[in-house]
Amino acid sequence: MYKYLTGIDLIDQKGGVNPGTNILVLSPSFCGGELVASYLAKPRNKEYMIVIATETQSEDLIDFFSENRFDTDYIGIIDAITRTSFTTIEDTQKIKYVGSPSDLTGMDIKFSQLTEEIMKGDFTSDPDQLFPTPIRYCILSLTSMLMFRKIDTIYQFLHVVTSKLRKIGSIGVFLLNSESFDQKSMAIVKQLMNIVVELREGEDGKEIRLQGAMGLSMNWTPFSFEDGVMVIKK
Repeated sequence: MYKYLTGIDLIDQKGGVNPGTNILVLSPSFCGGELVASYLAKPRNKEYMIVIATETQSEDLIDFFSENRFDTDYIGIIDAITRTSFTTIEDTQKIKYVGSPSDLTGMDIKFSQLTEEIMKGDFTSDPDQLFPTPIRYCILSLTSMLMFRKIDTIYQFLHVVTSKLRKIGSIGVFLLNSESFDQKSMAIVKQLMNIVVELREGEDGKEIRLQGAMGLSMNWTPFSFEDGVMVIKK
C-alpha cells in the first residue's frame, strides 16, 4: 500500500499515513498555520497536490509555494477569491476558479475536473507518472468557508470530500483558525479527522502538538522551519 510521508518524524517513523487519512491543522492567526498545512500537503516525488484557496489569490499562493520550494508543476489550485474581483477570469489547466468561498458546489465540480485531468495523465507531461496517482488535497482554509456557511453544511461538504479522497487513495489536509469558532464547531469538524495538529505561540516561539490515529501523541513542542524543512525540537 502506498504511504504518504508528512515531514514529521513521529508520523514518518511509522511509515507515513495511509490513503484516506484526513489531517486537521488548528492554528491561531499569525502562528504559521498556512505554512504547516501546506507543508503537510506538499507533493513529494511523483505526487500531486490540489488546493482550495479561500483566503489567498492563486497568483499569490503560487508565489508562496515557490518561495517554500514546492514544485508548482504538480499543484492544481481551486481559487475561490480572484473571481470576486475579476468576474470574467477564465480557468487554466492548473488553476480553476469559483465565485466565492461559499460556492461549495463549484468547488466540488472543479475538484473532480482537476482529479480527472491528473488521473488521466493530462496535468503534466511526466512520462513516469504513478498509477493510481497519489494526490494530496488541501483546504486553505475552512475558516472562510465557515464564515459563509453553517457548520452543518460544511460538515456535509467535508463528508462528501473525505469519502471521495478515501475512494481515490488520497489524503486531506484542512486548516482551521482555532480562535474563530467555538469548541462545538471544532468538535464537529474533528469527527471526520484522523490526525489533529495544533499550533500555538509558546514562551520560546511557535509550538506544535499532535494527537490522533496510529497511537499518535505528542505534547506541546517547539518547532521551526529551516531551509523549507519543519524542524521539531526534541
